[in-house]
Amino acid sequence: MKLTKLVKLLCLLNVLGMIACSQTSALKVVDPKCENLRDPLAINTSRPRFSWKLNSETNGSRQTAYQLLVASTPGNLSEEQADCWNSGKILSPEKIMIDYKGKELQPGELFYWKVRVWDENDNVSDWSKTASFGIGLLDESNWKAAYIGYPSEDGFFQTPQFRRLFKAEKAGRDEVYLLHVNSLGYHEIHINGQKVGDAVLSPAVSQFNKRSLINTYDVTSYIKRGENNLIIWLGSGWYSEGLPGVTGKGPAVRAQLAKVSGNRPAETIVVTDDSWSARNSEYTRISNWWTGRYGGEEISGNLETQNLPFTEPEKLTWNKVTLVEVPNHTATPQMVEPNRIMQEFTPSTIVRLNDSTFLVDMGTTLTGWFEITFPRLEKGDQVVMEYADHLDENGQIAKQGQIDRYIASGNGTERFRNRFNYHGFRYVKISNLREAPEKSAIKALLIHTDFETASDFECSDTDLNRIHDMIHYTLRCLGLGGYLVDCPQIERLGYGGDGNASTLTAQTMFNLAPLYNNWLDAWSDVIREDGSMPHTAPNPYAAGGGPYWCGFIISASWHTYRNYGDIRILERYYPVMQKWLEYVDKYSPEGLLKRWPDTDYRNWYLGDWATPDGVGNPNHLDERSVDLVNNCYLSVCFSQMAEIAGYLGKSDERRVYLEKKEQLNRRIHETYFDNEKGYYATGSQIDLTFPMLAGAVPTELRDKLIETLKEKTEQESGGHLNTGLVGIPVVMEWATSNNQPDFVYSMLKKRTYPGYLFMLENGATTTWEHWNGARSRIHNCFNGVGQWFYESVGGIRQIEGKTAYSELLIDPQIPSGVTWAKTRINTPNGWVSLHWESSESRMKMELEIPVGSRANIKLPDNVTEATVNRELQTAVGQLVILSSGKYSVEYPLQ
Repeated sequence: MKLTKLVKLLCLLNVLGMIACSQTSALKVVDPKCENLRDPLAINTSRPRFSWKLNSETNGSRQTAYQLLVASTPGNLSEEQADCWNSGKILSPEKIMIDYKGKELQPGELFYWKVRVWDENDNVSDWSKTASFGIGLLDESNWKAAYIGYPSEDGFFQTPQFRRLFKAEKAGRDEVYLLHVNSLGYHEIHINGQKVGDAVLSPAVSQFNKRSLINTYDVTSYIKRGENNLIIWLGSGWYSEGLPGVTGKGPAVRAQLAKVSGNRPAETIVVTDDSWSARNSEYTRISNWWTGRYGGEEISGNLETQNLPFTEPEKLTWNKVTLVEVPNHTATPQMVEPNRIMQEFTPSTIVRLNDSTFLVDMGTTLTGWFEITFPRLEKGDQVVMEYADHLDENGQIAKQGQIDRYIASGNGTERFRNRFNYHGFRYVKISNLREAPEKSAIKALLIHTDFETASDFECSDTDLNRIHDMIHYTLRCLGLGGYLVDCPQIERLGYGGDGNASTLTAQTMFNLAPLYNNWLDAWSDVIREDGSMPHTAPNPYAAGGGPYWCGFIISASWHTYRNYGDIRILERYYPVMQKWLEYVDKYSPEGLLKRWPDTDYRNWYLGDWATPDGVGNPNHLDERSVDLVNNCYLSVCFSQMAEIAGYLGKSDERRVYLEKKEQLNRRIHETYFDNEKGYYATGSQIDLTFPMLAGAVPTELRDKLIETLKEKTEQESGGHLNTGLVGIPVVMEWATSNNQPDFVYSMLKKRTYPGYLFMLENGATTTWEHWNGARSRIHNCFNGVGQWFYESVGGIRQIEGKTAYSELLIDPQIPSGVTWAKTRINTPNGWVSLHWESSESRMKMELEIPVGSRANIKLPDNVTEATVNRELQTAVGQLVILSSGKYSVEYPLQ
């Protein structure tokens, strides 16, 4: 009897043990991505990498292991049937860019995956939702299609439509129709009268003499059983006459439609060849797509006429296409989100200028399209729409070379909407209208690359909030086409200087890992044989700048890796960085970088740029300042190269770059410091802060130099910022590194020229190119201030030497007059949020740390403990260290 009871008890304990061991983890897998994209249809590698985030309601939760499954169909996505990869249980806390290690994956195929994880108690989570990815067409051998075009007298100004009828079966279970489109110029896809997807202005940008991009579409839902009508509509865009790699007499395209059926090879259904037919559409381009001449579009015919190719194509005349010879280049799948219409605006005012002319004010600057349904028109009426981002000193619309035209049919619905061009504007002057348009008949459509917003910031000072929000919105207006343009209306160029100035801000405010991948590909493609770099990428023609522009290949690669944890960025571009530094060395006599020659793809030689006129002494063209700024930046590049070499396991090269930095810093101080005057070069803000940021200032001089900086700012600049594009992020980074919030805050609070509040008080909704508002008022010059809101006032910074926000420093730097701030950043591990409130004697924080990160809360000097979730916790070296979870923290202020 006793033995029986003992056996029963042992059985019960065994069952309870099994139940305990099989408990579901508190961790929940969310946001699965492949190559930093959600369910990409075609990636540019057969070695995909997977990432995910974890949610938990339990403080201290962490991942200790994971298991990945990859299969050719959703039905095979189980441990028993995963026919591509079952990783098994892998003991690792890693969840960012996990390498695929299964069987070889074939181009053009679709795959499905999911992941589960184990926590610190070895409890396993539920499986994530099923995600998918496709391997794109990676090689010329994957293509069966030919490039086709429809050349005409108007060539690149035409927007031709290409048509093909094809028969198909309705897709069965696990069958998907994928359409791969490699267009040289913009494209739209229409099947059976429907536009495929909601992307616009596709593809993203590339350097056409080196690379074009492939867009892949899931068109399964558009295809019907039997005969189908496929139309590809092209516009030239950047593929325009005279630009590198552009040949022929108009845009061209190759495309192929394939049916993907689980684990069977893809079946090609349609390819572009000489069996296609074509016509020129009702849209034509205005102007030649060069700086200041981006023009717009002309449309003839009513809406019904414009829609005929899709609704009743047989009523139109279609002609034979031409096979096009395209120079050898690399065609790769697009690895950045498409452009989409992200927001709509209606006019704030419509003012009649005369009987037939009206000025529309959209109430905000924006980048994108204009749409209007016209009042009564008669056949042949030509309505002209002229665009600008501001009005000139006489109240007239500024001349920026942006114009559209509509030629009326006199019947049907008369509507204009952009398609293969865009504008940067706030104002639209509409001429030759017979009646005033209604507000309800007009829309402005904000377009940008569909990147994720990754931050929030708000504080007790409404002026700071206004500046922050203007920066945030400006970057939305500049991120179109898989890169950051300097301005959308005049140049549309991917300047490296503007990019370097805004990278820290932009990558904090938005998830730009895919965008920077695309942009850095362009930078890699534009380096010359001798290692020389241009100032823009893509690089269609010569543009101004200096070393801070060319060095984007180093700085942007480093920051992208540090923020997103993608080591392949460093592996891919490190040789390009080294090649550029070899070029720099040629122009560094006696150990200091000096001016290099202008070329047909690059001109000027700048240090800082766009400094304010008449404030202090910021002569950015002074040779002393130019050389100081460029050598300080080169010192920063050596620091970044040392870090990069370290992460790549190149310890010898790391030592070399550290030695180069040390040598350069000595030469900077010896050459540019004026002992008598007590400052470097011209003594401007950038000339004082950049040597400190670069580490060139001897320790014994730093305090005096900071005192000089503050005195000169107050006495010579009236307490204003007196720096430009390069100086803004330098001053912000220096101020945060040296705990100087009041220095920045006092300058940001100035309402007079020059400053951000001056812009806002004068009607700005986006930042300007120059502090006085000259030329462009949607620009990427002064957006580097944004990092200060998050790192200083917001109090969230990455620990030096850490990547992907794995370790955080929580250290609000509080300007006098600011009493609270709420900040959130969506890191690769998830959202980190901090809401702090301070009084004269006490700091209170509400803090959330994502699973996979830890936070170090910096306490004031002489404060040794803090109350964390109502319990006292002793600091270690002035730091209170917290793992993932939600916390209430309090500590006294000195």
